[in-house]
Amino acid sequence: MSIGDELRAVVTGTVTAAGEDGFERARRAWNLAVDQPVRAVVEAAGADDVAALVRYARRAGLTIATQPSGHGAAGNTGEVVLLRTARLDELHIDPARRTARAGAGVPWGRVLEAASPHGLTGLAGSSPVVTVTGYTLGGGLSWFGRKHGFAAASVRAFDVVDATGERARVTADDDPDLFWALRGGGGDFAIVTAIEFDLHPAPHLYGGRMLWPGAHAPAVLDAYRDITATAPDELSAWYELLHFPGADPMVAVDATFLGAGGDAEALLRPLEKIPGRLADTRAVLPPAELGSITAEPTDPGPGLSRAELLTGLDDEVAAALLERPVEPLLSVQVRHLGGALARPSGTPAGHLDEPFALYMFGIPGADGGAAVRDRQREIADALAPHVTGRKPFTFLAPGERAAAAFTAPALERLRTLKRARDPRGTFRSNFPVLG
Repeated sequence: MSIGDELRAVVTGTVTAAGEDGFERARRAWNLAVDQPVRAVVEAAGADDVAALVRYARRAGLTIATQPSGHGAAGNTGEVVLLRTARLDELHIDPARRTARAGAGVPWGRVLEAASPHGLTGLAGSSPVVTVTGYTLGGGLSWFGRKHGFAAASVRAFDVVDATGERARVTADDDPDLFWALRGGGGDFAIVTAIEFDLHPAPHLYGGRMLWPGAHAPAVLDAYRDITATAPDELSAWYELLHFPGADPMVAVDATFLGAGGDAEALLRPLEKIPGRLADTRAVLPPAELGSITAEPTDPGPGLSRAELLTGLDDEVAAALLERPVEPLLSVQVRHLGGALARPSGTPAGHLDEPFALYMFGIPGADGGAAVRDRQREIADALAPHVTGRKPFTFLAPGERAAAAFTAPALERLRTLKRARDPRGTFRSNFPVLG
């Protein structure tokens, strides 16, 4: 019996094995530059399907890699069974308790749409199509992280299937070690089928993008440095150098503010003094419209990224960022961190001493991406004295290791738990802690 037939005998969801119609589409990552050479893809119909698949994999000596949507895929999936959890799409908002319960396939956009009418928000990132579970298992760097910390720190409970195929509810009281690991340690320890987390007040939210021609990049960076030097935790601002194919270079500042629009405008006033704005989308907006600020693609596509954490944004760093055009990259982004992210979180991510994150992105060309990688390396090398080497888990790129995301004690604790809870290696995270 083929593996496809065997899997169809144990799950009620859809199974697509190598060689079958639709397999190439079923196995693909969100990032089309990442290849996923799996044996079969299972789209679970529910949590019972997940449990049945784990029991089968345990008997057969197989490994499962879980991806609701394929975001964050690293391509280290040879011979695994790829589990899709997009059909686990339950969502419940409790405005009185200020909590949400989301199935493993629920994207952030749905949560924000449901919470927004109640003046509440989750700690979402920039994309509305990234799933809550995948994002949170990696810690979750939110627009509101400076105010409320890592998204993982807001989790109250996980519904999981463990490595024996048993379903369980994991809380800080019931299983403190596993609860700690799941709040930002990745998907190596159990398969999460649902997640319960705190929502946060957002009765007033202001945000948008200011955009200028690239010639204004130095002036915009100077203003950005002034703003972030004294920014309250309610303000998050990201500086971005942009160069899209067929267009002239541009520079942008994206921002959100948890508060009244007038207060935000006062904080961002140094940017308003810079002439020549091409666009300014800032406005009072509901949390449901967070994804409109950066307008990231909502369909799969190829890309190559690299992230670093910066110790500061002094004149030397500014000079390195502005020394030459970013092409062939599409964007070089600097995110202001600090605030609650710099304080202890009770999660594997701990806290971030570094006040800024650097994120570089490009699309591979006919050279397979060599030019993009070279430019990313050049920028990172120029910033080397100001780069710590640590990387947020959700910013890890294919070829990088989970070890870069954690302190040595946190990494050892995660590895010890992995060996104890999954000794047969039934689960494989996008970035395995034992890798």
